[in-house]
Amino acid sequence: MPIRTLEELRARVHGKTIAVHDDGYETARKVYNGMIDRRPGAIVRCTDVADVMACVEFAREQGIDLSIRGGSHSVPGFGTNDGGIVVDLVEMNGVRVDPRARTARAEGGCTWGGFNHATYAFGLATTGGIIASTGIAGLTLGGGIGYLTRAFGLSCDNLLSADVVTADGRVLVASRNENEDLFWALRGGGGNFGVVTSFEYQLHPVKDIVAGLFFFPLANARDVLEFYRDFIETAPEELGMFPAFQIAPPLPFISEADHGKTFCILVCCWAGPANDADKVFAPVRKVAPIVAEMVAPMPYPVLNSLFDPLLPAGLQHYWKADFATELTDGAIKAHLEFGPNVPVVQSTMHIYPINGACNRVPADATAFAYRDAKFATNIAGMWPDAADNEKNIKWVKDYYNAVHPHSSAGGYVNFMSSDDQDRIRDNYKGNYSRLVTIKKKYDPTNLFHMNQNIKP
Repeated sequence: MPIRTLEELRARVHGKTIAVHDDGYETARKVYNGMIDRRPGAIVRCTDVADVMACVEFAREQGIDLSIRGGSHSVPGFGTNDGGIVVDLVEMNGVRVDPRARTARAEGGCTWGGFNHATYAFGLATTGGIIASTGIAGLTLGGGIGYLTRAFGLSCDNLLSADVVTADGRVLVASRNENEDLFWALRGGGGNFGVVTSFEYQLHPVKDIVAGLFFFPLANARDVLEFYRDFIETAPEELGMFPAFQIAPPLPFISEADHGKTFCILVCCWAGPANDADKVFAPVRKVAPIVAEMVAPMPYPVLNSLFDPLLPAGLQHYWKADFATELTDGAIKAHLEFGPNVPVVQSTMHIYPINGACNRVPADATAFAYRDAKFATNIAGMWPDAADNEKNIKWVKDYYNAVHPHSSAGGYVNFMSSDDQDRIRDNYKGNYSRLVTIKKKYDPTNLFHMNQNIKP
């Protein structure tokens, strides 16, 4: 970026502007996915909405790429670019809780770890992600699947309003009563429509939960997957639960002899009365021999951060995803073929349940269209060494190619990779045309294109 242009940008904002030759640039340009190696012209650590407005206006005037970075967890690396501007919201991370109304207002740079810390003090929570370091913005705008989905719906179903900086530099409030079309699109349509600087959420009485991790032998993986398929259909909606293939990390409740071995596991979150946990988990304990088990009451934020030490920033990431209305025998066969070959301890496969409250929202009520889906599958390739990229990406792709014929056409946009742009229309089914119309209204020149892009 030319020096004169850079100095003009610096003059417009109060937040720190970090350019190529500045101290800290190499650190500032890094994102969560270590596979992404891009060099933006400037990274602006915005301190307020005025900074965001200035960056949007500047990028539009200069005709350069504009990336929005919240929690920085975008697997395709949409939170950065080459030569353009990065709006980094990391400094805008405040949370204000209204315990009487059971609502919270959180800024766009907040992570779920920060959000849960703030709401836990009041015995409240809303549907967030599986990893605490995930940003609230990206997760919510793409839908928002988490432990509490079955009980309270997606994150976007709990969104009450949003403050949005649009492509023309205006600040709009989007809610059921203001700019309703924009509000509809934000709930599942991703970062296509503007920079959301704050989110207002509905909260629910959730404080301490009972978490359960159950490790089963690979020889019983079919039993586990078939049990999960049937059990989750009618299980109490306060139960969040998903199966995974996982190499056992060195955790104290796992025998040292089993460290490094691959297992089929069930991860459970019981958000109902603690006294009912043993009854709820009883069927799980009967599925197959249990190699290792950890069941304990804990604060909800602890569960949300449980896997964070295993997944630090800087790992190589390549993911594939699908929705499914059922977990067919053919899909289970594919999982049994590829899941046991999970390459490293960080890599995994999760099948999240999105029935219950999520399914009771009409398909056209929000941009998130797959209200008939019962499951969201994520084949999450994550590993530390870039030298393993080719073989581990092949594992993800081969696994996906085997499962996809037993799935819906589209998948969850938050789990998509950079080579999934050809799936955009399928990801939104009957809602795609309406999203295009709204995109034309609020971003006709496609300024916000660093995303799973809906072209105007």
